[in-house]
Amino acid sequence: MYWNEWLITHEISIRLGAFFGIFALIAVWEMLAPCRVLTTTKTWRWLNNLSLVFLNSVVLRLLFPAAAIGVAVFAHQHGWGLLNYYSLPFLLSVVIAVVIMDLVVYLQHVMVHAIPLLWRLHRVHHADLDYDVTTGTRFHTLEIIISMLIKFATILLLGPAVVAVIIFEVLLNATAMFNHGNIQLPATLDKILRLILVTPDMHRIHHSVEDDEANSNFGFSLPWWDRLFGTYREQPRQGHQNMKIGIHHFSDAKQVNRLFGMLSLPFLRGQVSEYVINRREWKNE
Repeated sequence: MYWNEWLITHEISIRLGAFFGIFALIAVWEMLAPCRVLTTTKTWRWLNNLSLVFLNSVVLRLLFPAAAIGVAVFAHQHGWGLLNYYSLPFLLSVVIAVVIMDLVVYLQHVMVHAIPLLWRLHRVHHADLDYDVTTGTRFHTLEIIISMLIKFATILLLGPAVVAVIIFEVLLNATAMFNHGNIQLPATLDKILRLILVTPDMHRIHHSVEDDEANSNFGFSLPWWDRLFGTYREQPRQGHQNMKIGIHHFSDAKQVNRLFGMLSLPFLRGQVSEYVINRREWKNE
């Protein structure tokens, strides 16, 4: 009981500490050993990408002051969720909860690529003309709200322990920044690490302008789901140095890398079907 109370009290500090610590580590790594040469001004992109992160944080705090931790506490107090119906060892229940919540993130990611309306929101994330640690944090405000509601529903149905939710939140943020980093691991290490974690080379393929590559490697933390569901791609056709990042027909930096442009991007007219999984006319490849 004391442990739960301590976690609830210090949840924000834990998450912020992990966020800024991992962000700083990846940012320094990118400066010392970048994988790709950036095509746009880094300072301008960072200012706008991080402004969107700040806006999203404020909106979420205003709309959902209790956040995911509050929902987890509510579910525990009322005995809601599958894990509250079974007497499992605590450590096992935490592992199960983290893995299932990660699976939900994978399925949600596939969903926003499969439904045209949701893809319009999600393409804010993909429209970044470069790929670095800040790309992993830039999502449209409406998509962030939808993600939070899905997370709440998952917690209510699953009934995870508070510590499991905190571990998941920290892990998701940390791996999102890591696998969006403009960094490259040695080939042997990358191959080994892909067995348990999504690596930058694995996820970078997902940000290719080529639609079949963009519709692969959906995982954020655990790489197993892509292999299990057949959405795994090992390497991009053009290689990591030559592949183009972004979305076809969205190459104006003033549109896709400015805060107002990012917020208005979902409402612009234009075809979305070439990137939407179940609307695309697939070719034999």
